[in-house]
Amino acid sequence: MKISTERKKQLQAQYKQMKPDMGIFAVINKVNSRHYLEAVKNLKGKINRTEFQLKAGSHSNKELQKDWQQLGQEEFEIIVLEFLEYDEDESRTDYSDDLELLNMDWIDKLTGQLFFNVIVTICVEFWIFSVPCVSV
Repeated sequence: MKISTERKKQLQAQYKQMKPDMGIFAVINKVNSRHYLEAVKNLKGKINRTEFQLKAGSHSNKELQKDWQQLGQEEFEIIVLEFLEYDEDESRTDYSDDLELLNMDWIDKLTGQLFFNVIVTICVEFWIFSVPCVSV
């Protein structure tokens, strides 16, 4: 089946109008409740990439990767914690600050949890991923 040039242009225009879901997701170690958090512009793509990297043994967070390899995939769950909505203002394209705030908000909400990627200067059990820390 051959698609007409007009239909191709129509599909391309639809694709360009699509907006991927933004938000924050967690990879949770079910054995020790340790969390890996990441706020991203494309949740589905980043979750797929993270899961692929963990299965391939190539994830950048070595502690998460080590636990994944030792415990196995069945001892982890990957969940979306919260979606970030797009503004009605179509001209806005940079949501980096919003995602950073979302990440910090979830770190606060999960106080008391252990993290793979969160560093808080007052606690040695946390490590931060792309979120600046503030010394208290």
